[in-house]
Amino acid sequence: MRIGVDLGGTKIAAVALDGSGRELLRRRVATPVDDYAATLAAIRDLVAGMERELGRRGSVGVGIPGTVSPTTGLVKNANSTWLIGRPLDRDLAEALGRPVRLTNDANCFALSEAADGAAAGAAVAFGVILGTGVGGGIVVHGDVLVGPNGIAGEWGHNPLPAPRDSERPGPSCYCGRHGCIETFLSGPGLRRDHERAAGESLAPPEIVARAQSGDGPASATLERYEERLARALAHVINLLDPDVIVLGGGLSNIARLYERVPRLWAPYVFSDRIATRLVPPHHGDASGVRGAARLWPAEDGG
Repeated sequence: MRIGVDLGGTKIAAVALDGSGRELLRRRVATPVDDYAATLAAIRDLVAGMERELGRRGSVGVGIPGTVSPTTGLVKNANSTWLIGRPLDRDLAEALGRPVRLTNDANCFALSEAADGAAAGAAVAFGVILGTGVGGGIVVHGDVLVGPNGIAGEWGHNPLPAPRDSERPGPSCYCGRHGCIETFLSGPGLRRDHERAAGESLAPPEIVARAQSGDGPASATLERYEERLARALAHVINLLDPDVIVLGGGLSNIARLYERVPRLWAPYVFSDRIATRLVPPHHGDASGVRGAARLWPAEDGG
């Protein structure tokens, strides 16, 4: 049995898979925001509760909104900032009494969709997280590409490509810079952009609903979002040339993105023909946690 844990900014989700990848059990709890010790305890208790319920012990893989530095062994680049500078993999291994495999949540998402999801069979897949933060993961022939710095796929902290004058210098980012892709394309970024332009603070689902009903300011906000996403993904295509790009995170539920964004990215892609597909996730909100479980081979589960 393989247990996957997705440590998000607001929730911790977990799933147990059998050797064939069939889901046995799924659970979630609220994330103890800004409390590292409580976060460790929440993951420990979540795993222990699932194992009691199933009567089996499993391997544990964890996806986090950041990565572990190959140099220091400590978490870096996490938008859940209370994880930064912590030896999370070692602390979880001690808390759970077994080795733990840990990687970026976008890597987990990409691995899940490449294994048996929307990118199954693709030689090169790029998995995107559009949620509280913006992340990316790369899978090549079934293997996650991590890189010597542990940051492969971290497109969210590149500058937004081809910025307009109105987009400079861009919103400030927790990473210390301005104008990162994440500050424009995350859920909070979409909310802030609408508030700046329309003078009202709305959650992204409300912005989308209003745009669909013909509301002018909401439609303009969503059109800006689509055009910015197209520029940002064109940058990925120029660098990586993936067979498929899979969108994940809460904003991946905006259905019109899959039709409109590929029409908008063409002027920014250095090619006369663009074969890259933009698709929604097959496993939906469960994809990242399924990928975390798959950090261990099936035969290594307990």
